[in-house]
Amino acid sequence: MSRDPLVLERVIGDVLDPFTGTTTLRVTYGSFMVNNGKDFKPSQVVNQPRVEIGGNDLRSFHTLIMVDPDAPSPSDPSLKEYLHWLVTDIPGTTTANFGDEMLCYEGPRPSCGIHRYVFILFEQIGRKTVYCPPWRQNFNTREFAEKYNLGSPVAALYFNCQRESGWGGRKLYL
Repeated sequence: MSRDPLVLERVIGDVLDPFTGTTTLRVTYGSFMVNNGKDFKPSQVVNQPRVEIGGNDLRSFHTLIMVDPDAPSPSDPSLKEYLHWLVTDIPGTTTANFGDEMLCYEGPRPSCGIHRYVFILFEQIGRKTVYCPPWRQNFNTREFAEKYNLGSPVAALYFNCQRESGWGGRKLYL
């Protein structure tokens, strides 16, 4: 059985097909780094995070997607995937600030249950080859990747979030 948190918490399956990461992805909210399965409150993730893209080639471009596969609630995810952020044309070895923000960051505001928020990074086939979808709700990462020839992700991370008065989190059984 896999010990990969993306598999254990069904990010692989619900959002993504199995893939092999080839690029580093570092996401921080202020001084808090996102690690797979880390718990955050909405007040901690209200502002756009700093996203650093690894690699060694400024001539490669990336697309960053942030989705909530549990919207509006994990027991009835009728709006899944909800698209919280879309940035394209991010050069390798830089940050998302150097990309083209197609859809502005919308901070998590879960009303019930524990939601997974997933950052997915794709390498683009070229610059200006990815465009913004018409709406945020019922986004489909797999279909989006296929439409724009993005292939498999090169990196992915997720965190958990629930309303401010909630407590606890998803537990990984390793």
